[in-house]
Amino acid sequence: MQDPEKIRNIAIIAHVDHGKTTLVDGLLKQSQTFRVNQAEMTQDLIMDSGDQERERGITITAKVTAVQYGEYRINIIDTPGHADFSGEVERTLNMADGALLIVDAQEGPMPQTKFVLSKALAAGLKPIVIINKIDKPGSRIKQVEDEIANLFLELAVHEDQLHYPTYYAIGRNGKAWSSVPENSEEETDLKVIFGAIIEHVPPPKIELDKPFQMMVTSLSWDSFQGKYAIGRISRGKIKNGDQVSVVRKDGTIYKAKIENLYMTQGLARFKVDSAVAGDIVQLTGMVDVKIGETVASVDSPEALPAMEIEAPTLKIYLGPNTSPFKGQEGKFSTSRQISERLYKELETNIGLEVSEEGIGFVVSGRGELHLSVLIESMRREGYEFEVGRPQVVTKLEDNKIVEPIEELLVEVPTEHVGAVQMELGKRRAQLKEQFSNHEGMTKLVYELPTRVLIGLRNILLTNTKGTVIMNSLTIGYSDMGQSLAQLRNGVLIAYETGITTPYALETAESRGIVFVGPALKVYAGQIIGLNNRSEDMEINVCKAKHLTNMRSSSSDGVVQLTPPTILSLEQCLDFIENDELLEVTPENLRLRKKELDHLKRKRQK
Repeated sequence: MQDPEKIRNIAIIAHVDHGKTTLVDGLLKQSQTFRVNQAEMTQDLIMDSGDQERERGITITAKVTAVQYGEYRINIIDTPGHADFSGEVERTLNMADGALLIVDAQEGPMPQTKFVLSKALAAGLKPIVIINKIDKPGSRIKQVEDEIANLFLELAVHEDQLHYPTYYAIGRNGKAWSSVPENSEEETDLKVIFGAIIEHVPPPKIELDKPFQMMVTSLSWDSFQGKYAIGRISRGKIKNGDQVSVVRKDGTIYKAKIENLYMTQGLARFKVDSAVAGDIVQLTGMVDVKIGETVASVDSPEALPAMEIEAPTLKIYLGPNTSPFKGQEGKFSTSRQISERLYKELETNIGLEVSEEGIGFVVSGRGELHLSVLIESMRREGYEFEVGRPQVVTKLEDNKIVEPIEELLVEVPTEHVGAVQMELGKRRAQLKEQFSNHEGMTKLVYELPTRVLIGLRNILLTNTKGTVIMNSLTIGYSDMGQSLAQLRNGVLIAYETGITTPYALETAESRGIVFVGPALKVYAGQIIGLNNRSEDMEINVCKAKHLTNMRSSSSDGVVQLTPPTILSLEQCLDFIENDELLEVTPENLRLRKKELDHLKRKRQK
């Protein structure tokens, strides 16, 4: 059994892409967690185990790992950097006593840095600042230190939190220093970080002599042991075979038996006979346990305070596919199958809310990324369904409808500032700050309603030739503003069901941007392109060229088509309007009108 005084629980927090997961890799490798010949020693982003995490290069779910450093057991919680996954941050910070705040030496504190730091300081965690990527050509360490100091002044809950140690690192190379190095090429390692964790992070406050109590902050599952309830023991001790009470959120209690008790070392679980307050453990034997419930001793079944989770800001309709091609490409397409999958997601994805609407569901989350990750996961699992346009989640306060307001930070080369200001001006966003740095980049800080952000990212990427960097953060609620006119042009709609022909697509290309290639199945009412004009236009893309007995060398030339524009899932969600849907299947993403019959569409106008 580990001496509780030799346990350190630390959360690693940062803005997206500032190097959290890379630094965790270094800590795992340098603590001899893996054998020299283990595959993990040559891997990057060891903790990002999900397919989408590796493809997108982001952390989506919080992970718990642990390293043994001398006599000390250091539990490390790697949290997501995106505010869309802030539910993951909120539910895991209560397992930690300290936080490693990682800040990019060039970018400095960003909106999500502010968000995750405010959560960590409110939870009373001891902060350690690491300025990472100090070898970047544009690193500006002194200014970043000042910006971090200002951020702490703004967010600190009590004075002690203003006295934080600062370290400097190149996480990718596994190097760190306690002061700015004169030569970043010199040989060193991450010993100073391990030393900082042991010195500055307090051991967990424990009550060994009181009855056992633990909040479930995460769930895991495998086919061998079933469900694992993960959490930090708040008080008392636990051993294999103990009878426990599970206190549900509504106050009801049921009894269970701890079948097995696990801890983590690196990426592996290992079985232990017992654990004490301060340890982060994984328990099996509780089939129905959920996140936020308390596992306590049978003699004293007291619930821990409930976790506070911020409300969702965006909602989306998700229901069974109703297109003419329904049931042809997915394994699961019924309302019952979709319902089971969504309610299963609620067990682990606590930032999500689901309610029924007709034959479908309204799924509410923290942002477009949060919702699109769920949609992509379901698609890969073989589900077929349709989704509507993302809508903002409003609230009623003092008999007034209020909507979420976001702070948007845009970083763009100075030559594209006009394009950004023009687009945000159309959306009635308020410019709060504007400043340029020495590298020809300009930072703009705006305040705007969440609904105005829908569809903005793709337009700005196009208008700035892909150079824009955007980050936003929900900062509160305000009275519902005026609705915006449609900012997108009209669409090209397939007139009949059939197979597209090069001859017909050539005509469609002259009308706008085409989303489908030749020899593809389309149906009447499917959106096949973006019109050059503001109104919708129906076009027959299945028309074949009729042969006549009058032939000429020019008329039978080969049709030269521009490759179609293929939209990603996020781009499709941004693209659709209120009268449109996105059909999602494991094989295709199809944009369509809600009403497929063109006569009925005309009558509706």
